[in-house]
This record gives sequence, structure tokens and C-alpha cells, in this order.
Amino acid sequence: MPQPTGERERELERRGLRRLALCEVTGPSMAPTVNSGDTLVVRYGARVRPGDVVLLRHPLQQDLLIVKRAVGRRDGGWWVLSDNTLAAFANDSRDFGAVPEEFVLARALLRLRPPADVAAQRTLRSAVSWAAVAVRPLSRRLRAR
Repeated sequence: MPQPTGERERELERRGLRRLALCEVTGPSMAPTVNSGDTLVVRYGARVRPGDVVLLRHPLQQDLLIVKRAVGRRDGGWWVLSDNTLAAFANDSRDFGAVPEEFVLARALLRLRPPADVAAQRTLRSAVSWAAVAVRPLSRRLRAR
């Protein structure tokens, strides 16, 4: 028997499932960890620790969401950096300083990489091969400098 909507919503919230979301990444600033076109599974309200990849509001343009690596806490919030040291425009804490705690919205759990050629994924073997490299948990290794 299905649960009433309110009860079902409370159960999802209790399990933390209502806080999960997908977000698509654009731009090269987090390569090679996350590439443009990848999708991230994020958890809103999750505890952030140094080394986590996070979804946050840009401190100078709050309607823009960005993905960065949380390096550590500083006076005024989190210091966040891009993983791609070769990116021409990093758009991270080196540009705008520490990000207030309330602007850090979610922690990325998984990276989903789209198949290079959807038509090529016709066999089970090719789909499994793609999945082996496409779905990866995000590590806490500090790559940003």
C-alpha cells in the first residue's frame, strides 16, 4: 500500500534520499577529476571535509552554481580551489577569497561520465566496459594547489 505523500516525504528525508540531486558540469576548471559534460550526484546538507568536491553558490554572483574542491577552512568560510591548474580562469578562492559556509550547498558523491558514443553501447559488454570507467566515487585527495 503506498504511503501518503507527507509520510513518504518524511521517510525519504529521514533516509537522506530527498537531499540527493544530479548536476551537470560545464567548463574545464575541475579537470581531470570532473570534465565538462559529466554529471555529479550531490548530497545537499552533507558534512564537508577538506578534500571534498562541493557544489556552491558563487560568492560574487549568487545565482551561479559552481563546483570546486574544498581545501580547508579559513577566516570567513571555506577556501575552494579548481583542480585544473592549467585553466586560464580558475574562478576560485584565489579570485574571490573564502566562501561563506552558507554558500556551500552540497558535497559531490559520484561522477557519472557520459558515453562517448551512445550508439556504440549496444552490447552488454560495451555497456559494462563504459560503466567501469564512467561511474566513480570522488576521492578526497587534494589536487588543487
